Amino acid sequence: MTSQDYNEAVEWLFAQAPNYQRDGSSAYKPGLENIKKLCDFFGNPQEKIKTIHIGGTNGKGSTSNMLASILQDCGYKIGLYNSPHLIDFTERIKINGENCDQEFVYNFILKLQELPSEIQPSFFEFTTIMAFEYFYQKKVDFAIIEVGLGGRLDSTNIIKPLVSAITNVQLDHQDLLGETIEEIAAEKAGIIKDYIPVISGDEKDSVKEIIIKKATELNSKFIDATLINSSLESDLKGKYQKKNIRVVLALVDELRKQGLKITDENVPIGLLNVYKNTHFLGRWFEFSQNPLTICDTGHNKDGLEEVFNQLNDYPQHKHIVLGFVNDKKIDEVLDILPKNADYYFVKPSVNRGRHPETYQHLLIRTGLSYQIFENVQDGYLSAKSECQSNDMIFVGGSNFVVGEFLEKNLRHYL
Repeated sequence: MTSQDYNEAVEWLFAQAPNYQRDGSSAYKPGLENIKKLCDFFGNPQEKIKTIHIGGTNGKGSTSNMLASILQDCGYKIGLYNSPHLIDFTERIKINGENCDQEFVYNFILKLQELPSEIQPSFFEFTTIMAFEYFYQKKVDFAIIEVGLGGRLDSTNIIKPLVSAITNVQLDHQDLLGETIEEIAAEKAGIIKDYIPVISGDEKDSVKEIIIKKATELNSKFIDATLINSSLESDLKGKYQKKNIRVVLALVDELRKQGLKITDENVPIGLLNVYKNTHFLGRWFEFSQNPLTICDTGHNKDGLEEVFNQLNDYPQHKHIVLGFVNDKKIDEVLDILPKNADYYFVKPSVNRGRHPETYQHLLIRTGLSYQIFENVQDGYLSAKSECQSNDMIFVGGSNFVVGEFLEKNLRHYL
């Protein structure tokens, strides 16, 4: 297999299978019937591995990577399934921080041609079974599986994990999951299984009640991570990580009760070495010091509010590169933008990417200082050229904006 063979296979997969991240709700296939058929076809590898299930609106990626780092420090072989990827498809499936082998991906994509005609997987369904099979073949000790979208009808919900966690519930993907926090919470709570403990990191009473009710119905132990007080820190520097760390500590405590050997030293060391152990990118990631350039994948109102609150702690004048996808409620986001900054609104290079011209009428009303660009790189380079001494740059608004930025510039950074 050559690199060209691999690239062509992945391009074919993107072309053949609908992809929610790229194409939006038209590609969303709710329900477990299809993934069950797919898993049956491949011999149900998900039943042959021990898993941990991480759901929630924000913080799933950070929580799963922090937990993976701790368990790796214990000496365990850890599989990690996250989405979406930022630069390369193989980022979605990792073992001890190493991306999935390209040759495995290539050969597995070829097997798609062998599928019976009645199985028409979505992009996410296909990558999910790919992860299960990879982790099984590589004999991981544990696989940490991040929910793709929602919970109840997400294709990862076919697993029977050792423990589940719901980091938080916020308004996001309302067109698919429900218009209210309570409706979305019910979808997230759908990952709770009979007699399997569930950890909740959400502080809202209305969300807790829904999760507790579901847990009670299924005889699942409810663990409230918000009751945990800890001064432990991570090398993931976003202030919002404090909340995710509480969920991680609750997961560690429950896994210890189930017999995993996790020492008091493993926890702080693992938390402080997430980048090193899992090669996790995009969460309050300091790309450069001159000029200070930070990127973060926070993309819904609550996630961005956390990001901008932290950004306000920096005294430097800010150049903010932002882009959004079509289903984002732009007016809500514009209301929380820092006022004293220069903005560079960009179009993410995916089908769902929203061109800033479509919401320029809203921008005009804000009184912000802004420019519009056709792509992420042009916006970033303009921001960089206009930086004065001691200014800083922030890049975000979407996973795709951060992914494009890193793809174009990370190699130079490394």
